[in-house]
Amino acid sequence: MNPLLFWFFACLMLGFGVAVVANRNPVASALCLVVCFLGLAALFIGLDAYFIGVIQILVYAGAVMVLFLFIIMLLDLKAEERRKINAVALLGGGVVSVAFMFQIAAVLRNFPEGRKPFPELNLESLPGHRLDDLRQVGETLFAIHNLPFQVVGVLILVATIGVVILSRRELK
Repeated sequence: MNPLLFWFFACLMLGFGVAVVANRNPVASALCLVVCFLGLAALFIGLDAYFIGVIQILVYAGAVMVLFLFIIMLLDLKAEERRKINAVALLGGGVVSVAFMFQIAAVLRNFPEGRKPFPELNLESLPGHRLDDLRQVGETLFAIHNLPFQVVGVLILVATIGVVILSRRELK
């Protein structure tokens, strides 16, 4: 991937990630999150992980964001009212953020395996001697991670039913 494109998409994701948290309007936050997902998909495609990039767009930027917007509209959330800035909370958040950045830098500095080049893929070990990431993802998902996959599906179903029940209007 061209380094200029990498930095463009990385900065795009960071900027819109801040906008997700900073926006008071939940719909605007959700739309900023869509742009973050699209930037992440572009980074995956730049790393030649086309399947993950396309799934990122279809599942997260498409289906999950439609579900989020549906829930926001169903709950009829209004923009949060303006509050005074709490200086202690702002200072505490800044201290935690700086400490987190120093911790990440220390981990990256003391991780020598991160500086090694990625080993070449052994294509002879794959069936048909070609790299088929869709087949590998499917086999891994349904053979090794089948139970967590089913649990996530049930959790999403329960959450959706809970939102519908919570948002029902009481008849008087």
